[in-house]
Amino acid sequence: MDIKKMVQGKKLTDAEQQVLIYILDHLDVALAQGVRDIARQNYTSTSTIMRLSHKMGYAGFVDMCYKLRTLTQEHTEQVSEAQNFLDGFNLDSLLAYNAYDQLKACAQHIAGLNGKFIFVYATGFSGLVGEYLAKKLTNMGRLCLFAGGGDSVGMFENSLDSMGLFLCVSKSGETALVRDKIKTARENGVPTVAITGERPNSVSQYADLWFRVEDYCKLDDQNVRPNTFFPQALMLAELIAYEYHRLCISQNESGTEL
Repeated sequence: MDIKKMVQGKKLTDAEQQVLIYILDHLDVALAQGVRDIARQNYTSTSTIMRLSHKMGYAGFVDMCYKLRTLTQEHTEQVSEAQNFLDGFNLDSLLAYNAYDQLKACAQHIAGLNGKFIFVYATGFSGLVGEYLAKKLTNMGRLCLFAGGGDSVGMFENSLDSMGLFLCVSKSGETALVRDKIKTARENGVPTVAITGERPNSVSQYADLWFRVEDYCKLDDQNVRPNTFFPQALMLAELIAYEYHRLCISQNESGTEL
């Protein structure tokens, strides 16, 4: 299991990371082993394990074991995976996490740019969603600039003054490149929109509008397993475009300029 995203920003020592890997590999018996036995197996102290649990955001060793077991079960569950995957292709799952008024508010942001442009940022597979949305809005007459992880920082920083809306896509919500840019955009007074997985994350805390898309495989950084996150995120992009289109029609009928 790739634990890079799990430990990102936690500043774990080598000993703490070794203990975390051990616990993940022995979740079925970790509670029964207890803190002392796990410390002995890893040639470390019990205080190392307690520091690890606190750095990971848990109340203690027991809480960490329970939460990690839940997280890994979600990642490895085979029995209901097929049904969950198929059930994910519906509008209800999007609206279970997002109020429809959020879509309307996003459309209003897009319509009220007053000559400024939309900066869309995403990396990896999330970049496919971000690039699609940028092209969609461009085809609808809005100025958009898409950038990914391979683009220079200067491309973003030199665009801040002309940026009317910052929109990012991040499956985990913990990608440092995305987090740093949405934070900077917000600090510079740019309205921000984030599309991430459904759990609270470091990217979402800087979003004026946060769209949550259910992610069935939260630890699958390589996108190997079947997952509805990306098609659902594309569906969300279409809903945003749909509400913007409706707003354009309404404003044209009333004689209001975009």
